[in-house]
Amino acid sequence: MGKNNKNTQNDDFDTEEMTVDLDLEDGTQITCAIVTILTVSGQDYIALLPLDENGQNEDGEVWFYRYFEDENNPDEEPSLEYIEDDEEYEAVEEAFDEYLDSVEFDEIVDDEE
Repeated sequence: MGKNNKNTQNDDFDTEEMTVDLDLEDGTQITCAIVTILTVSGQDYIALLPLDENGQNEDGEVWFYRYFEDENNPDEEPSLEYIEDDEEYEAVEEAFDEYLDSVEFDEIVDDEE
């Protein structure tokens, strides 16, 4: 996992496909799978898995962004914001690790039943 400094903001947000297209600083666009949305200290964050042209992620890198929905207009596209503060990023990373642990635990419990 690592911080990615090259992403700016999303344009397309397709919740049915569970992917989001991010515009990179160099003008290219990358599709990311939405892993989960976490809440840390009252702020929502989104965890994204960048995908290659084949829809795969080979290195397991996950990107985190602040996540905002317009409460007044549920039809409005959600927006993402880059996390510049290292402490904030680390708190989100820790919450994501806990999320992964809970998902793995749930899969183990489901497998045993």
